[in-house]
Amino acid sequence: MCGRYAFTLPSEAMETLFGVRNVPEYPPRYNIAPTQPILSVMRDESGARAAKLARWGLVPAWVKDPREFPLIINARAESMAQKPAFRDSVKHHRCVVPASGYYEWHRAPDGTKIPHYIALASGEPLPMAGLYATWMGPNGEEIDSAAVITVPANPDLVHIHDRMPAILDRADLDAWLDVRGTDAGTALAAIRSAPQGTMTAHPVSSRVNSARNEGEDLIAPVAVEKPSPDSDKAEDVKPVKPSQLDLF
Repeated sequence: MCGRYAFTLPSEAMETLFGVRNVPEYPPRYNIAPTQPILSVMRDESGARAAKLARWGLVPAWVKDPREFPLIINARAESMAQKPAFRDSVKHHRCVVPASGYYEWHRAPDGTKIPHYIALASGEPLPMAGLYATWMGPNGEEIDSAAVITVPANPDLVHIHDRMPAILDRADLDAWLDVRGTDAGTALAAIRSAPQGTMTAHPVSSRVNSARNEGEDLIAPVAVEKPSPDSDKAEDVKPVKPSQLDLF
């Protein structure tokens, strides 16, 4: 799964790399967690690429009460086209979630979970494939939300975890985002594991286990250490509270 990631791209880089303008203000973040606002790239009504803030945790349009709906931060590529929660988004609401890198936890033989920071070996940003949805409430309230698509881990990462985000090739961005001109079947051909040799990973501090912690030091390599007993577990999915439905 992908349950934490970092995003440190300035607006200028977003405009150059993803062809968007008027990027919402978004400070460098080193520990983005589910239910928090994330920056995503999609096509707007005119067909142009646009950057938009969305809640990390997809809420399909047909949900009656988001507070009673499970927190869905990832969509498995192998089954998402058939799942009711993702079916409409696969066809009509595809997006890209830009990241500098992401975190994954490896379970050691003694049961200890060791966090790793994972990025492209080239140092380039990760265009993670995603899905988004807009939920409209009975009183006019609106929630834009998104999930990151995952695929089987490639050989670089399978020793850490069996899943990884689907990272799009630059050449596939247009087809993935073009929900009007590219059918879902064609677009899904771009969703695959990254080629061997393209990813790098290193252990990082267990401070990343808590979403309260922030800072560049979180992505710095460290010697393998055991997390403290009272540290938060990134894989734990907690019930969505009403306040978590607010983007700001």
